[in-house]
Amino acid sequence: MTAPKTLLELAGADLNPPKLGESCLVLIDIQNEYRAGPLALPDAETAIAAAVRLLGRARQSGAAIFHVAHKGRAGSLFDREAERGAIVASLAPLASEPVIEKALPNSFAGTDLQTRLAATGRNDIVLVGFMTHMCVSSTARAALDLGLRTTIAADACATRDLPDGRGGTLAARIIHEVALAELSDRFALIARSDALK
Repeated sequence: MTAPKTLLELAGADLNPPKLGESCLVLIDIQNEYRAGPLALPDAETAIAAAVRLLGRARQSGAAIFHVAHKGRAGSLFDREAERGAIVASLAPLASEPVIEKALPNSFAGTDLQTRLAATGRNDIVLVGFMTHMCVSSTARAALDLGLRTTIAADACATRDLPDGRGGTLAARIIHEVALAELSDRFALIARSDALK
């Protein structure tokens, strides 16, 4: 039996990661909400560290950079006026880097992200952030419909344990890996952040 291939491989798609300087880096929901409390992610700190290194390289290379932040209700999850809803300090946006607030998992839904990306004239986007199976996945899937070529920096993303629907739990790392495998089939290239230069 032969090794399985993704639909992208079978279609002969270009599987080389884009150059950062020719791409848009989109940081999704890297907010304090995921560092502590009910939504704390087991691998949040490792992913944040990878995102910090990637953001530094992206800034040096001239990438267009966009920060997306989930905006929840006051006093609840993702309250943007509270510390819990703030973007992680080590990834704080520069004045030239737009912050786009969203209310849904898909970063394009109800936002001007698509318009802002189009204004750069770049077709390659690199996604990092939280959570792999939710907002990163939703955004990558929508990006395909918009004609964008998406790369996900796998080690700069993370997710959480989930109930399996049968009384058990699926570990965050399994959820993360399965989400990436699904996306790699048709929606995105999957790369380590240090492969993006």
